[in-house]
Amino acid sequence: MKKLIPCLLLFAAVAAAQTPPPETFPGIKAVMTPEDFARSGLSALTPDQLGLIDAAIIRHYTRTVKTAATQQANQIVQQTQAANEAALAERKQSFLSKFGIPDFGSDWQDLPSLKAKCTGWVSGNAFKLDNGQVWEGFEPITVDVEGKDIEIQARPGGQFCLYVDGENTTLRVHRIK
Repeated sequence: MKKLIPCLLLFAAVAAAQTPPPETFPGIKAVMTPEDFARSGLSALTPDQLGLIDAAIIRHYTRTVKTAATQQANQIVQQTQAANEAALAERKQSFLSKFGIPDFGSDWQDLPSLKAKCTGWVSGNAFKLDNGQVWEGFEPITVDVEGKDIEIQARPGGQFCLYVDGENTTLRVHRIK
């Protein structure tokens, strides 16, 4: 349904661009007041000369309407493309990136590790990093991490493992903030 509305708008704009403007122009004499017509000096022109002016006005009006309709159609196309690209980008966004964890692809071995300094404990099993993230262990963290350089590396199945001062603790962790 979301794609149908922009398509209908695009169709309407294209149809408007293809619809010719009315070819019956009443003439410059009918558009102007008799006083303005006389004051402009147009009353001295022959009917053939007035017809040439009327034809020029019709051509100008036709070009203006077609240009405006084309611009409107192009704008609708651009807005539709931008909306479609945004929707596609949102659909492609991974589960992890929706929670603020960067999406580095599906191969966990190619994922870069997160290196930071632990600023302290948040709760019994959760610790805070200097970048503001809070991580928690799935099992009790028996290693002292406060004030130490830590590294969090990706593991298969969307899991993460904690390294403290470059040594593997074999502790599985997950981000809670």
